[in-house]
Amino acid sequence: MKVIILCGGVGTRLKEETEYKPKPMVYVGNKPILWHIMKIFSHYQINDFILALGYKADYIKDFFLNQKSFSSDFTLSTKTHKTKYHSNSQSTTDDFNITFVDTGLEALTGERILKCAKYIPKKDRDFIVAYGDCVADINIDHLIKFHRKQNTIGTTSGVHPRTKYGRLKTNNNNIVISFEEKPPLSDWVNGGFMVFKREALKFFKKDEMDYESLKRLTKIKQLSLYHHEKFWFAIDTYKELEDINKFWNTNYHPWAVWK
Repeated sequence: MKVIILCGGVGTRLKEETEYKPKPMVYVGNKPILWHIMKIFSHYQINDFILALGYKADYIKDFFLNQKSFSSDFTLSTKTHKTKYHSNSQSTTDDFNITFVDTGLEALTGERILKCAKYIPKKDRDFIVAYGDCVADINIDHLIKFHRKQNTIGTTSGVHPRTKYGRLKTNNNNIVISFEEKPPLSDWVNGGFMVFKREALKFFKKDEMDYESLKRLTKIKQLSLYHHEKFWFAIDTYKELEDINKFWNTNYHPWAVWK
């Protein structure tokens, strides 16, 4: 099954990081968030990716084309360009099959998905779409099984967002009895891990965001919601990037299901 990962946005609210690189390439620990997302799928033996590129696409291509060189000891002959990688290298090789698709600088997410459609084999009855800035300890096998059991055209993961404010509780005398920092809300939002039947492609349109297609599916009762109650985190601001790196550096990384 192919996984389309949306990697083309500018990420303006992460300007400190995205002035020189695309948002999915901001680092969590010593790897880009995009790599973390791909490792989640790979843990469930899903290794075929289509990267919908746009802003600074070459940065993403360069990382994967040269990943082994970046993380290995090697000897290079500048005359022949022959490279010898040394066996004592600390590098690990990922088992990813990646199709890089330049979907344009200005394209919205719906159009990016359409531009990737030709790389989904006709034999595949389903495909996955994921955002390039979200991680979760979501069970991908369960998500796919749920989608097929529901038999709807589309399934999206529902997660609880966190408020950026602390929540106070008081007693009848207006005395604060508890303070909860950034608690999860009871509402559901799209968690960015979605499964679609092939026929869903006709619901995506040029010059539209992907959520417009979800609205169309909702109108005809063809969108299911997979409830993910556990860990989910989206990087939208520099503060959130700092927070997830604090998680990683303190060995709190529930999304790292491959570890």
